[in-house]
Amino acid sequence: QVQLVESGGGLVQPGGSLRLSCAASGSILSFNPMGWYRQAPGKQRELVASITSGGNTKYADSVKGRFTISRDTAKKTVYLQMNSLKPEDTAVYYCNCSYLYWGQGTQVTVSS
Repeated sequence: QVQLVESGGGLVQPGGSLRLSCAASGSILSFNPMGWYRQAPGKQRELVASITSGGNTKYADSVKGRFTISRDTAKKTVYLQMNSLKPEDTAVYYCNCSYLYWGQGTQVTVSS
């Protein structure tokens, strides 16, 4: 069983920054890949960014150049640095591990 605990969400003005963290615990051979997804009201959950154990990253077109995903393998933690935030980034952000496990989600609201 794997547990994922997200933190770092909140309310921020347009153009601001937030850093999300996701700490993983439990027994799994490899936390690979790890990713961030988001779901806005009335919309489907979508991939924001993912990272493999080898450091390969993938981003949604809408966040390229603004968001950066990283991981600390020793701490079993993945981060999402979000810069130049826009109102359309408002959503619940979920951490995912190996396409199987989900965190409880953390709300990000971008509003003036």
